[in-house]
Amino acid sequence: MRDIVVIGAGPSGLTAAIIAARKGKKVTIIEKNNKLGKKLLITGNGKCNYYNENQEISNYHSNNEELLNQIINHNNLEKVTNFFNSLRIIPKIKNGYYYPFTEMASTIQNALAYETEKLKIEIIYNLNVTEIIKNDCFIINPKKENIKAKKIILSTGSKAAPKTGSDGTGYSLAASFNHTLIEPKPALVGLKGNEIYFKKWSGVRTDAIISLYEDDKLIEKENGNLQLTDYGISGIAVFNLSSHISRNLDKHVEEIHINFMPWLKESAYTYLKRQNDYPIRETLERFLNYKLVDIIIKKSNIKSNSFKKITDIEFKNLVYNLTNFTIKITDTNSFEKAQVCSGGIPLSEINVNTFESKKTHNLYLTGELLDINGNCGGYNLTFAWISGIKAGENI
Repeated sequence: MRDIVVIGAGPSGLTAAIIAARKGKKVTIIEKNNKLGKKLLITGNGKCNYYNENQEISNYHSNNEELLNQIINHNNLEKVTNFFNSLRIIPKIKNGYYYPFTEMASTIQNALAYETEKLKIEIIYNLNVTEIIKNDCFIINPKKENIKAKKIILSTGSKAAPKTGSDGTGYSLAASFNHTLIEPKPALVGLKGNEIYFKKWSGVRTDAIISLYEDDKLIEKENGNLQLTDYGISGIAVFNLSSHISRNLDKHVEEIHINFMPWLKESAYTYLKRQNDYPIRETLERFLNYKLVDIIIKKSNIKSNSFKKITDIEFKNLVYNLTNFTIKITDTNSFEKAQVCSGGIPLSEINVNTFESKKTHNLYLTGELLDINGNCGGYNLTFAWISGIKAGENI
């Protein structure tokens, strides 16, 4: 009989195991991969943006948003800072974004692995947990390994990035203890449309202001780098809008409006009127890739390359497409290309102070398994650290 079994050696599972072991608990980790923290190694393009100074609650999303303040608060964020200090991680801070000083995710992984070894945490690799039952205790894979435990922490991840082992198994394990599921959808992911010009602009990158409209109502704006792809649009600014779109696409019309002139301090109309003596194409190529210029000119139905010769309607079309270029979103990229998921086990079904299940005593749920996801910038990892710390403290 084992005291505590953590299922999943991702960020939240490792943190929970370490915190519990530091309290003198005997902890076992079960991991389906052959090493710890496999998904952690690919975060932040391998640099691991593990925290952010800006912890405004608007950076986090859930179907139970009224509970977020009980999780993302000063006390819990201070626990994260103390945890990384205890791991002797030296941060490199760029505009509030925290990276290990090496800018290598393996630095974080190695620190967590070292701590599990120092604390003599048992780790069982290459074991896929497919069933858990509870009688007097929990029994893991009863028809095969038959591992018994007094308490369990489910830290199995979501369905995002399945190549790292995140295949959604945890949802069915939680369901066996009467937990419900808010349908997981890809988040922090590229957005698709059906426009014929996508292949022409593929590979172009530019800074832009990107606005999300839902049923013609402005929902949110993002300012940042935009990547134009053969399926639609991508980039950090797009990723931050994607979880809302993913959750609502089957119920609403979702459109992205793009302002390709984010640097402009006056109206685009006024600016372009002052370019009256210059060719249109040459003017636009001062700030836009030629591929994008071709598309905007065609979309604006402009027949001449002279500002003096275009009609008022052509001019208005040009202003609109430079500052309000509109794409109807038809889908998102798949789980394979998503960094995280929106949806999961509802926060209302756990005690958000301890992360213990309200359905089953001595069962704890952490990390991406739960219905909370953050924007790009270290927010998803921040929640992973918090949930792991709270579960480890209270188990």
